[in-house]
Amino acid sequence: MSKLEDFLSAEEEAAIIEAIRSAEKNTSGEIRVHLEAHSEIDAFERAAEVFDFLHMNNTKLSNGVLIYVAVEDRTLVIMGDQGINDVVPPGFWESTKDVIIDQFKSGNVKQGLVDGILMAGEQLKMYFPHGGNDKNELPDKISVG
Repeated sequence: MSKLEDFLSAEEEAAIIEAIRSAEKNTSGEIRVHLEAHSEIDAFERAAEVFDFLHMNNTKLSNGVLIYVAVEDRTLVIMGDQGINDVVPPGFWESTKDVIIDQFKSGNVKQGLVDGILMAGEQLKMYFPHGGNDKNELPDKISVG
């Protein structure tokens, strides 16, 4: 498996982590990014495995969001936990996915992820606004598999 540095520079990684922190300031939702080169199984199934592996289903309000990217496969999945899926309309993540893909097509992996993360944060804020006692329940770092 390739290292994170093979996908993103240290500066790009820092910008993505900052976008996660910024997005989470406005919502109790938790956003994670997972990158890997290739998946041997269907991208949605792999994203579900990663979702479980990262304990994203352990948030208090079941409002974790995973942005999963298999770089060599050119696949992207945005997966929300049950608390999100119970309240959002069908196709809720499609506009976020489109923003990310548009940047990816231009070769802007970092900007695609940053834009998608910030958009996800704005969308989450509608349903899961940040409360005074909210804690950061999941790490903001990018995971690589």
